[in-house]
Amino acid sequence: MRTIICVTMLLSSASAAFASGGIWCNVDDTAVAFDVGAGVTRGMGGPTFNFRGDLEIKARSVDDHLRKTTFEDSNLTQYWLDGKDLRLNIYREYEVANTFNSVELTILTKASDEGIYDGQYTLAVYDNAADVETDGKPKELTGKVSCGAE
Repeated sequence: MRTIICVTMLLSSASAAFASGGIWCNVDDTAVAFDVGAGVTRGMGGPTFNFRGDLEIKARSVDDHLRKTTFEDSNLTQYWLDGKDLRLNIYREYEVANTFNSVELTILTKASDEGIYDGQYTLAVYDNAADVETDGKPKELTGKVSCGAE
């Protein structure tokens, strides 16, 4: 009887391990370096969990408060994952001296092989202090990105 219970427990715990996977994207080019990732459940519409990421904008000065950004669960505002596409929209807003600044990272990819997605990223940086010459429009940086999913 103990053997049956132990085998049942072992099999049920093994099936739970197959109930989730992950997504991740990273870039290290001349403009930016970022690494983002999350766990993804396989049921209930595939919600993400434990989203984390780091972003460094290489084109900004060292003392700039928007140069480095850390992302967490609440910053992943939208995501789409199916057999063909992986899309992420990540947004973080900062309040400094009663003004708002933001960083928005959009990743659009297509499957190039099983579990590998290649495409483009767009990083939109809105810096209220530098808004004098941009007329309220964010500065955009773009490049190639590679992502994975399991």
